[in-house]
Amino acid sequence: MPKVSQSQLIDAAKTGQVVSFPTDTVPALGVLPENASMIFAIKQRSADKPLILMGASPENLWPYVIGTPKELDIWRQIAQRYWPGPLTLVLPASSLVPETVNPTDSSTIGIRIPNHQTAQEILEKTGCLATTSANLSGNLPLETMTAIADTFPNVYTLDDTTLDNREKSGSGLPSTVAKWTEQGWKILRSGSIIIEP
Repeated sequence: MPKVSQSQLIDAAKTGQVVSFPTDTVPALGVLPENASMIFAIKQRSADKPLILMGASPENLWPYVIGTPKELDIWRQIAQRYWPGPLTLVLPASSLVPETVNPTDSSTIGIRIPNHQTAQEILEKTGCLATTSANLSGNLPLETMTAIADTFPNVYTLDDTTLDNREKSGSGLPSTVAKWTEQGWKILRSGSIIIEP
């Protein structure tokens, strides 16, 4: 499948197709949350490796999590400080999150807002997408849209020839992953953002 324009990619995502686009870290595969199982299939990904929800704004993501007023206040403060950016927050999932996004533990969900204009424009139009890095499971993340189009011929991949270099390639480093626990933040994966645990 040839690479597609941003508007074509948005239309494909809205109809439930898997799409790929650049972010501030590594390029993402994304799909509507209810179709998350499609990504596990094409990546040959183990069910114990959950997808994350990527959104354009905190307001789009908060309905997918549930917590006490005090917890929500803590989470919002962290989000205000580090989003958009390479920080994934793993929080208790609300009933809006399909079990297929996190098949082995549907009680939690990772959420993130990429610091990337094109990704945000796409997510603003599609709504939150279940996402992961664009690669076959166990392989290094693919870094270019061309490599993704070659590896995943059935994925709608963004034609990034109109983007400047900063928008084309992210940092290449995965996001920091921080999980909320009764004791506070637990770092599941270290990245460029350091938050107080």
